[in-house]
Parts: sequence; structure tokens; C-alpha cells
Amino acid sequence: MQLIVDGNGVYAYSASRRFDPALPAVLFVHGAGLDHSVWALQSRYFAHHGWNALALDLPGHGRSGGQALTSISSIADWTMRVMDAAGIARAALVGHSMGSLATLDAAGRHPERATRLALLAPSVPMPVSEALLAAARANDHAAYELITEWSFAPAHQTGGNRQPGVWMTGNALRLMERLRPGVLHVDLSACNDYRDGLAAARGVRCPVLVVLGDRDRMAPARNARELIAALADKRVVTMADTGHSLMVESPDAALDALREFL
Repeated sequence: MQLIVDGNGVYAYSASRRFDPALPAVLFVHGAGLDHSVWALQSRYFAHHGWNALALDLPGHGRSGGQALTSISSIADWTMRVMDAAGIARAALVGHSMGSLATLDAAGRHPERATRLALLAPSVPMPVSEALLAAARANDHAAYELITEWSFAPAHQTGGNRQPGVWMTGNALRLMERLRPGVLHVDLSACNDYRDGLAAARGVRCPVLVVLGDRDRMAPARNARELIAALADKRVVTMADTGHSLMVESPDAALDALREFL
């Protein structure tokens, strides 16, 4: 699906399904340096099982135009404008990493528009190391290498994915190598600077699913404790032997958690 938001083109993967106003909607929001493709299995499943499923490319990422947004709140507000452009009044929001902060912020400040909220690999706050920020600022390939190393559990850095044809670490590197200069630094800075996560959590009025990886080094599960405590209606799923790239490392388990919740 192609949309126009703020004068720029927005790409939303819909599994080639036509939008049906009679069906419920679910929006998938990716993390820093990524695009809609990280949601390939999960979004396609929902698109073929009774949902309007839209996996978004954020501005300046993938096939979407415009400049990368510089704050989590601006990504949250942009997501609401995407819903307006698509004619969606209310939707389930699913976010990963940076996308989890954006969907949390959106659901906290616009509770009337979120039917359900799923946060995969969240961290509140979400600090980013100075070494990684410096490498991203310099557009140094080392930034991609650091993220790739920290994003996968050790067992998943040697292959063995249940999703056929997916080379996890290689795909992650190739995806980030396609980024426009400066985009990764903008994304990581937005994560590092966000301070409103707990306030947003207290404003959420819909049920929330929190999915954690027990081997996550980018957003360790302990960093979500205060967030979970602040949520009124929550369910927590922890995936064994899984790092930060939940949807790729444990694709079936991630899909099952979303299916049961949504």
C-alpha cells in the first residue's frame, strides 16, 4: 500500500491484500535502522487471516520518503497520521525496539486509537552506548557490525533459523547497509533521548503484550521491569535462547505470541 503523509510517500507492506474497512487493523512498526521486512512472517499471517495488516517503512527508511524523524514522540504522531491517511480509526499497534517506544508513546497519548498494544524487545529507558552512537554518527560500518553482534543470541549467530532461506546476521547487515547516511544515528539518538516511557505506559488503556528475549543484549529484559510495572493490563512472554531480533530468531514463537494476544 502506498500512502501520502506530510507530503511524502509512505510504503506499508500489506501482503498484496486490498484494504477492507470491515476488517480490524494492525500496524507493525520496525526498529532502528530496519524496515517493514523484519515483520514479513507476522504481518503476512495477519493479512491472510482476517486483518488489515500494514507493516510500515518509517520516513527515510526502506521505500518511504522524507527525512528520518528525530524523536520517539514524532514517530508516534506520524503513526497516527498514517492511520488517518489509511482511513483507520482504531488499530492494534505492534512495535519492535525503537518501534516499541513509538507505539507505546502513541497508545499512551492517544489511548482512544489503540485496541491492543504489543511491545517486542522494549526498554524504558533505552540507552545507547557512546561507542555505538559515535560509530553511527560517522556512518562507520562498525555500527552495523556492533548492532548485528548484540542483536542475536549466540546460537543464532551460526544459522539454524526455522524460517527457510534466512541468513540472520547476513540479512541484518545487508538491511542496515542500505540505509541513507545519518539515518541510523538519528534513530539511535531518538531511542537514547526518550524519557517519557513510564508516563506513556500509565496512559495506556488497552491490553498490552510485552515480549522479551532472555538473551537480549541490546535491550536486556531487566530494562523492561519498570515499564511492565507501570502497565495496568499486561501479559509478558519471555522467549528462551532469543536475543533482540525476536521476529527473525524465533519467528514461530513471535507469531504465536501475537496470534494468541490479538
